[in-house]
Amino acid sequence: MVPIITLTAATLLARLAGLLGADALDWQTSLRIGLAAMFLITGIVHFVPKFRDDMIRMIPERLPRPAALVALTGVLELAGAAGLLVPATAPAAAIGLALLLVAMFPANVSAARRGVPLAGKPATPLGIRTAEQILFIGLAVLAAL
Repeated sequence: MVPIITLTAATLLARLAGLLGADALDWQTSLRIGLAAMFLITGIVHFVPKFRDDMIRMIPERLPRPAALVALTGVLELAGAAGLLVPATAPAAAIGLALLLVAMFPANVSAARRGVPLAGKPATPLGIRTAEQILFIGLAVLAAL
């Protein structure tokens, strides 16, 4: 829920700033800011112990070195967030993040099926996880256009 709230709030605040006179803050730029805020938060939690341990458990057992994969995806989310804020790199960063979300989806499926909690909260059902991923991927593609 926090990623969706962050994405929505940051996007709307940036767009409001655009409507109030910040010329460069059109809808697409505002969306990129919202996605950057969301990926900043989700990237950081890859390194927070109470989240990290659960994220490691989310990784399907057939994949090697789950701790390294969690660290790698966290770094990629943070790099993507930064890339979204630079006009020259924003389209590539957005596509990269969309592809990252696709690549991470098996971990979400695995976590939902096995009931892996996140920071003490119950596992998110697969249907909700799938809808969120589709939303995030779609918005990342829009941010790339």
